[in-house]
Amino acid sequence: MDRVDQGVAKLSDEDLQRQVAPGRNRLMYLVGHLTAVNDRMLPMLGLGARLHPELDDAYITNSDRTLPDPLPPAELKRAWSEVSGKLTAAFEGLTPEEWLQKHDAVSEEDFSKNPLRNRLAVLMSRTNHVSFHAGQMILATKS
Repeated sequence: MDRVDQGVAKLSDEDLQRQVAPGRNRLMYLVGHLTAVNDRMLPMLGLGARLHPELDDAYITNSDRTLPDPLPPAELKRAWSEVSGKLTAAFEGLTPEEWLQKHDAVSEEDFSKNPLRNRLAVLMSRTNHVSFHAGQMILATKS
């Protein structure tokens, strides 16, 4: 996450308008998408309320450029840092036992059938998600 945080911080307003590939998502969309998805982890993992639900329509529900960007570039980068910081601080406070507890998107019944549907599984899935899009951001800034 530190590398992604540093990469996002270095993106200029011009960089954020770059597309991953012609006709594909802009980096602005990817940063907004990752911010919104990570923000959803806060209540899902029982770590607190969301900080930026206003990003969902533009960056999760709809494709890039379907809706106007809800935040200017500097504010979106600040939102990324805010969500990332809150998650990191909360993660550092969780015990191994707490990582293995169910998350809020699974019912007690389903969790009893499959205890691998826990907080750690969510973190692993979301880490892979961030890594995928981080790779896209690196490629877009190298071209």
